[in-house]
Amino acid sequence: MQEIRFHGRGGQGTVLASIALAKAFFAAGYWVQTFPVFGSERRGAPVEAYLRLDDAKIYIRSNVYQPDHVVVQDARLLKVVDVTKGLKPGGWILLNAPGMPDGIARFKGFRLACVDASRIALSHGLGGKTQPITNTSMMGAFARLFGAPPLNEVAAAIEREMPIKLAENVAAARDAYAELQQFGLVDDAMINARAVEIGAANAGARAKEEAAV
Repeated sequence: MQEIRFHGRGGQGTVLASIALAKAFFAAGYWVQTFPVFGSERRGAPVEAYLRLDDAKIYIRSNVYQPDHVVVQDARLLKVVDVTKGLKPGGWILLNAPGMPDGIARFKGFRLACVDASRIALSHGLGGKTQPITNTSMMGAFARLFGAPPLNEVAAAIEREMPIKLAENVAAARDAYAELQQFGLVDDAMINARAVEIGAANAGARAKEEAAV
């Protein structure tokens, strides 16, 4: 059995994404279970949803405390939520980000993949700049990362479950499927290399500022 935890904010469609993915997996022959956990009900508040998958009937009914993988729809949540809590060693973190984020030491021992779901969503008119609706983009990236459910089942689930802009949501999922970046296991070598990159970028920015004075 695989257990996945989704992190998002109210209004981003996190729960709807978990439901649509569950239905896509079910259509592909899996047994599934999905349910949300809400904190504050206000828009923008952190939201969690869970998805269980298996090739046999699922009898467990508890919350997911030790997920195999996590999906993070809003990178700003990294400042307020421990998205790695309980995550099994070597588990994937699928993050909505344009590339490898700063501070990757927090992900040591886990595998990291990123997709710029916000940019993709906005390019298809899904949401606004302050809160793009990234759920279908993340569904496409999820399908690419885990090799399931099949992209055609993801598209079919979007067409069944999304209330508006069906063509745009399907296109966002397909774009994210194509644009996923997989960085793999975050270890000391990756952390050190990222620190060097950030240091070089900061030095270059300071040099430009000094030249402009």
